[in-house]
Amino acid sequence: MFILDKPYVSEFLQNTAIENDFLVFLSPEARGLEVTPNIKFLDENSAIKNIAANKEVIYCNSENAIGWIGKSLKFSNIPEKIELFKDKVKFRKLISKIYPDFYFEEVSFSALRDFDYRKLKFPVVLKPAVGFLSFGVYIINNVNEWNSVVNSIDSDVEKFKAIFPKTVVDASNFIIEEMIEGEEFAVDVYFDNNGEPVILNIYKHPFVSGNDVSDRAYFTSKEIIQTWRDKFKELFQKISDAAQLSNFPAHIELRVKDNKIIPIEVNPMRFAGWCLCDLAYYAFSVNPYEYYFNQIKPDWDKILDKMGEELYYFVVADVPQNIDKSSIRSVNYNNFAKNFSNILELRKIDYKKHPLFACVFAKASNYDEILKILKLDLGEYIETRAE
Repeated sequence: MFILDKPYVSEFLQNTAIENDFLVFLSPEARGLEVTPNIKFLDENSAIKNIAANKEVIYCNSENAIGWIGKSLKFSNIPEKIELFKDKVKFRKLISKIYPDFYFEEVSFSALRDFDYRKLKFPVVLKPAVGFLSFGVYIINNVNEWNSVVNSIDSDVEKFKAIFPKTVVDASNFIIEEMIEGEEFAVDVYFDNNGEPVILNIYKHPFVSGNDVSDRAYFTSKEIIQTWRDKFKELFQKISDAAQLSNFPAHIELRVKDNKIIPIEVNPMRFAGWCLCDLAYYAFSVNPYEYYFNQIKPDWDKILDKMGEELYYFVVADVPQNIDKSSIRSVNYNNFAKNFSNILELRKIDYKKHPLFACVFAKASNYDEILKILKLDLGEYIETRAE
């Protein structure tokens, strides 16, 4: 069963639901969400009864639905499993036997100013214990940067509250943890009936600099899948065993340095956000929703044998924070699109409602194109009204 909520549901997901006759429930908080009327939605009582009676496999397009799950599905173990991963402190405790030397500490928002930062071994990462994407993530390299971040954090917290419900980003408590070095990856995976991890895509997350924490671009390729699928699967099996998972989708972020793999976080009940997991279909002809609901395992050897060395990637085009959205007159999508050599799909996003103006799926012959996209000043494509 799909549990759909704001901010966005792709046509690809909607068509998948229609073509496969998958059950769909629209969260009570999703009023105004743009979806086709051709989907046959279950009412709330029917959705709960189906889950209780049939132990429906569940997929959420958005973490906004987690709040409803926590209130309405207490008869199941789903809220408990979600909490294990959504709360970053609980997650670190869960995997502490796998990583016994990893430093992390929880501190309340109100206690940040009085925290004894002198004991820290910089660099460290400070972020909300419950968070989403890169909101509220701070890389702090020294004492001076610590003071600067803590002094500015009040205004940032107010921004989080305005954009996300508390179940998605909760700034009441923060986690301080050691900086995880290395190349960053993200994986869309589901844990099947037996708790076995089934990898549906592996993305590499490039950055412009060491302090860059943006989510602008992720890419995948034949080489990435070949290199990492077995190594990542081995780690995911340990996580599954620790949490006793089954029929559980996740988007897992991790870093690798000197062949040491350390997870950053596990995002429960979903794959890549904003339906960006649809990239698997463009890259590998893998429909992640069908594979999960039907418990299908990609035949990676067969899939990769047909692929070349091309890179498949998505781009999240956000509205720069220095632009007042109320002053935006239009976005020049034509000029923005010229940055891509092969656009597979460009999804225009309502920038008046959301922090993005577009999501793009594209294909490139080499990494240079992606690097250029990372360095773009996206404000150049936004036309504002004169003061």
